[in-house]
Amino acid sequence: MELKIVNKDGADTGKTVELNKDIFEIEPNDHAIYMDVRSVMANLHQGTHKTKTRSEVRGGGAKPFRQKGTGNARRGSNRSPVMVGGGRTHGPQPHDYVVKINKKVKKLARKSALSYKAKDQQIVILEDFKLDEIKTKNVASLLKNLGLDNVKTLMLTSAKDDVFLKSGRNIEKFNILEAYKASTYNILNCKTLVIQESAVKVLEESIAGA
Repeated sequence: MELKIVNKDGADTGKTVELNKDIFEIEPNDHAIYMDVRSVMANLHQGTHKTKTRSEVRGGGAKPFRQKGTGNARRGSNRSPVMVGGGRTHGPQPHDYVVKINKKVKKLARKSALSYKAKDQQIVILEDFKLDEIKTKNVASLLKNLGLDNVKTLMLTSAKDDVFLKSGRNIEKFNILEAYKASTYNILNCKTLVIQESAVKVLEESIAGA
């Protein structure tokens, strides 16, 4: 697949880039996408929720009530779950939410997501350029020139660019990632995928071989 390369003003540079058909033109595998996105979302859980059981709460020394004559059940400890301030029965405990999937399935899912984007013509290849200063206005102007000022957009860069990152982090519906870090969820969770010219190779190399 061949796509035109545009500059930061949104104009055609006259150059094109050939996208790897084994990555951008495969038959998408929806089940692989499902498994990878499920894995990504599950791994976001911290799993640190915790309540105290009766063995962990304070108290439990003296018997709170006499054995007979109260008309109530024989409660021998104020740590009991039926007492105010007592431990909780079967409450949440810390545990791992991680869902692991095969590396080949993960790569297939990313290829499938990129193929969907290419098929729907939702990929823009942007000519490489650098920002001279940290200024949100510069990135906002870029998105406007590309006709993406009100579109949920993910931009992939070839390497970490702190100036670009800090300039664009306050813009709603816009996100920046290094190309090799883009997950299936990141790719699908945007309307338009903007890829820097030099990031195309980085992206392809991170997925190739599966």
